[in-house]
Amino acid sequence: MSYFILKAAAVATGFTLSSMALAAATLVRDVRVFDGKTVHERRSVLFDGDKILDADFRGAAPKDARIVDGAGRTLLPGLIDAHTHAYRQSEAPLLFGVTTQIDMFTAVPLMQEVKRAMAAGQNTQRADMFSAGTLATAPKGHGTQFGMPIPTLTQPSEAQAFVDARIAEGSDFIKIVLIGGGQKAGGMNTLDLPTARALVEAAHRRGKLAVVHVSTEADARAMLEAGVDGLVHLFLGAPLAQERIDSLAQLAKRKGAFVIPTFAVLESEAGGASEQLLNDATLAALVDRESAAILKGSIGARPRQQLALPKAMTAALRRHDVPVLAGSDAGNPGTHYGLSMHREMAALVEAGLSPVDALAAATSVPATVFKLGRRGCIAAGCKADLLLVDGNPAADIKATRRIVEVWKDGQSANPLREARRELVAKENSGAVRQALPADGRISQFSKGKLGSPFGAGWIASTDQFAGGKSTVKLDVLPALPDGQVPLAVQATVAPGLPFAWSSVAFMPGAQPMQSADLSAAKVLRFKVRGDGKTYQVMMMGAGDRTPRLQPFTAGAEWQEVSMPLSAFAGIDPAAVAMLAFSAGPKPGDYRFELADVRLLER
Repeated sequence: MSYFILKAAAVATGFTLSSMALAAATLVRDVRVFDGKTVHERRSVLFDGDKILDADFRGAAPKDARIVDGAGRTLLPGLIDAHTHAYRQSEAPLLFGVTTQIDMFTAVPLMQEVKRAMAAGQNTQRADMFSAGTLATAPKGHGTQFGMPIPTLTQPSEAQAFVDARIAEGSDFIKIVLIGGGQKAGGMNTLDLPTARALVEAAHRRGKLAVVHVSTEADARAMLEAGVDGLVHLFLGAPLAQERIDSLAQLAKRKGAFVIPTFAVLESEAGGASEQLLNDATLAALVDRESAAILKGSIGARPRQQLALPKAMTAALRRHDVPVLAGSDAGNPGTHYGLSMHREMAALVEAGLSPVDALAAATSVPATVFKLGRRGCIAAGCKADLLLVDGNPAADIKATRRIVEVWKDGQSANPLREARRELVAKENSGAVRQALPADGRISQFSKGKLGSPFGAGWIASTDQFAGGKSTVKLDVLPALPDGQVPLAVQATVAPGLPFAWSSVAFMPGAQPMQSADLSAAKVLRFKVRGDGKTYQVMMMGAGDRTPRLQPFTAGAEWQEVSMPLSAFAGIDPAAVAMLAFSAGPKPGDYRFELADVRLLER
């Protein structure tokens, strides 16, 4: 079939081809093709505008078409990350071949803005998003700890109104959080089983999928019995008998459910592993320091042996033909948007999937179960979201990391990739370790000024930016006998947020929340006295809004406190954005005095 007939057919079937696209067809010639399900050893693929016109094109190349050599390479559908929290770094997924994100919880205005751009055909510079919007959780439950106020529910009678409100906002599906079967978990509340079941039924009444975050085998079984469409995590834990693992997989199969293991974040819970991706120079060249710091972080330090449980479960799911989807849970410490999908696919292979199964888990399977239309495929009429890699990922899954080119809506993302390489190279060449004062002192308090030897300095910081109502008052006091000027911190921590706080914060970067390289410092030392209550030093990394905490007590007499910076696990000292002395999260009035704060080399 000629190129011009293909164009006419495209127009006749309703495919939109702009005048610019009509003159800019692309032909990937003589390439291995993974079409979402099957590998074809040698084909040529023609696309124009945002649609694939022919997945097995033969004959002369169309006039003026761009020809891309596919010899020794593999063309894949753009990857679909089936579990993200897409609240930042919107350009990052595309750099690594992820052209669609299935978002499990993000800010509603952001979700709506991306949807408008997608509908207008103006989302070519970032991954598309299909989103749950606001997740379903209990008051002070998982999902509320991030600060922004969200609607919650407590009983089954509220389920339908909750679901209808999410659909009205634009949610594509409903995500439910169930942790511990209604018991408090990790200090946070959770929905009870009747309310979770009612949410599943309410979603189904409106024709929407219902998926659930669980953390135990019992909750997984209960929600599968309730008819939930998918489990969006597996979980760490002690080994289970093979019979129980198989019976859980059989239950998922019988109920027609799918599972997203999210190994990238499970590995982060077990101390982290994804930072090994940075050992690949071609990948690391696209990762700025802020993102690298997040990737090197971790959520916890549970025994790595507990990873054997989700691996065994994933193998059982595969044996019982339960759909397994690749999802990274990017947005959490220990993950990176786009990049972590390459670790996720490798982890699926390590758990028992074949490389072809893992590729399907990242393309056609999520497109099918989430009903995303003509994406995750390479065939006539499929969306021209494509990934070209060197080598054969159907034999070696790590070949997905050798990216040659990415296309989104038929437009090459290589200019974006090159711009990111230049930015990272410039950042690395200009990286300067912050020199510390000779005595290490960073508190230079005086009447009318909260000075510092570098950075944006000292400021009042509370939870108000996250919707809280805590307040703080800072007063400079007369100098101590040693000449140091103390700062009085009077804080009122208001109820309403799970992690409320009120603090005085040191911003080491040139602007507030801009990072600085404090890797020259090994120890934080300060003097404190106060009301006898327990406080926290909070350290926050660049781009990671999850602070790491170390407690201290402010007794009636002055005392000196020393903390190794290594105690703030998961924070890269080369990218520190904030160091705060904080009251909370328990509501109440607090008062302490702070003096002689130092960052020391030993």
